[in-house]
Amino acid sequence: MGKIIGYEWRLREQLAAAGKFSTTKLIPLLEERGVHLSASQVYRLVAERPERLNLHVLMALTDILGCSADDLIVKVDLGQAQKDKAVGEQGKADPASAVIRSRALRPRPARITE
Repeated sequence: MGKIIGYEWRLREQLAAAGKFSTTKLIPLLEERGVHLSASQVYRLVAERPERLNLHVLMALTDILGCSADDLIVKVDLGQAQKDKAVGEQGKADPASAVIRSRALRPRPARITE
């Protein structure tokens, strides 16, 4: 069991602090730095927390906003990981088929109707 680490994406806050309130105005600034994103991609980048982020995009954003990566991405401690309940005696997770068999779960037979 270990610590679970998450992150907060603070691009919207950094844009507001820089006086930029429109995502469409960010597109030409990114293009000047060689980053070509569509309007919907830029909107998702601002409005949602990205799971993957190209480092060229990150560096372009820090250059546009005059901030550091630490200002855009903030580490959040989510607590301790809990042990999985489906762990067997030897420390290995039981396969799904074993769980299904132990609960006597069976699929319903198909009916063919005309």
